[in-house]
Amino acid sequence: MEETSNFIKASSSVVRAEEGEPPDATSPAHCDPEEPPSIPSTSLLTLGPITSDAGISVRALRKTRRAVPLAPQTGRSFQHRYYPGITPAQWNDWRWQLQNRVTTQQGISRLIKLSASEKAAFDRAGGKLPFAVTPYYASLIDPDNPNHAIRRTMIPDFREAIAGPGEAVDPLAEDETSPVPGLVHRYPDRVLFLVTNFCSAYCRYCTRTRIMSDTSRHPSSMSHWQAALRYIQAHQEIRDVLISGGDPLTLSDHKLEWLLKALRDIPHVEIIRIGTKAPVVLPQRITPKLVRMLEKYHPLYLSIHFTHPDELTPDVQKACALLAGAGIPLGSQTVLLSGINDDPDVMKRLMQGLLRFRVRPYYLYQCDPIIGSAHFRTPVDTGLQIIRALRGHTSGYAVPTYVIDAPGGGGKI
Repeated sequence: MEETSNFIKASSSVVRAEEGEPPDATSPAHCDPEEPPSIPSTSLLTLGPITSDAGISVRALRKTRRAVPLAPQTGRSFQHRYYPGITPAQWNDWRWQLQNRVTTQQGISRLIKLSASEKAAFDRAGGKLPFAVTPYYASLIDPDNPNHAIRRTMIPDFREAIAGPGEAVDPLAEDETSPVPGLVHRYPDRVLFLVTNFCSAYCRYCTRTRIMSDTSRHPSSMSHWQAALRYIQAHQEIRDVLISGGDPLTLSDHKLEWLLKALRDIPHVEIIRIGTKAPVVLPQRITPKLVRMLEKYHPLYLSIHFTHPDELTPDVQKACALLAGAGIPLGSQTVLLSGINDDPDVMKRLMQGLLRFRVRPYYLYQCDPIIGSAHFRTPVDTGLQIIRALRGHTSGYAVPTYVIDAPGGGGKI
């Protein structure tokens, strides 16, 4: 205990040197794999009906709807066409990818053909959630198909401006269980540590939209982490810390190691987890240098946010191999999304592909009811049918646990 306190004090000079640096981090909003307390089944009432709004069964809809389109494999042709002056070394540098994120309608229009609806959505949804996508992840988007899966998760939709029944700015009531800024302490023996509000790419269904749109919250300078570290140090019941955000892997190696060391110096912290989508949207971030640093802080786990089999590229496979090769257990977290991955065949391809990439399918989440997310949510029965379609028809390791984060902070069910 005294050693940790001395470490935090001794690092104050480093903190002052870092305060001028820009923000660097964030994780998918669904990277908090925590076991839930039991809660009443009535909490499900706000999550919508088991059938579609029109009263048609999910099975009937599945028979009639068009298959989810897949992205063309653009590869180097994308780089040569849109970034002709960039060397392979630059393209494969995660810092270059972050510095050259596409963040405007004009920028993304250079890469894909926006529909009239998508163009209008940039105006209507502006300010709710920033728009950003790495050049690498943009290369996976079908430029001509507005219904393409990855495209729909990244490009604004005009329906984001429409508040639906039961939706809320903070549907999981994280702010209500935050004893100090950046820390959520809902479960007795673990905490969620939000170390940044920065992501390399912004998912349109992000649970923490309220954080992403407020740049004053959860800055990534080390001085802002001190209160959370002191709280963890003072509460000996905390044995498990989930580092999230934003995406922690957008932090520099130096900042990330500072944080990991500070947590490891607290004797009662047994497990550290990192929630991230970086291996998927920014696989260049997973460097041998980063991995050598991470493996010094075992037991360390990574929860990676995957959405669709189109994300399972050779670059992502290489990133996962580096992490797994260092003895870091990898688990996936997938959000069930209407018209994107709510098909048994698509989900099976994703889960089987994850196992090939040495990633254990962990959670399949019901999409949280943030404001303007109704077009992403499926009936609960859709998730149950997908699990039934997987169980017995593929390896047990390929079957995730289907969970719902109960509104109001009730925990997972």
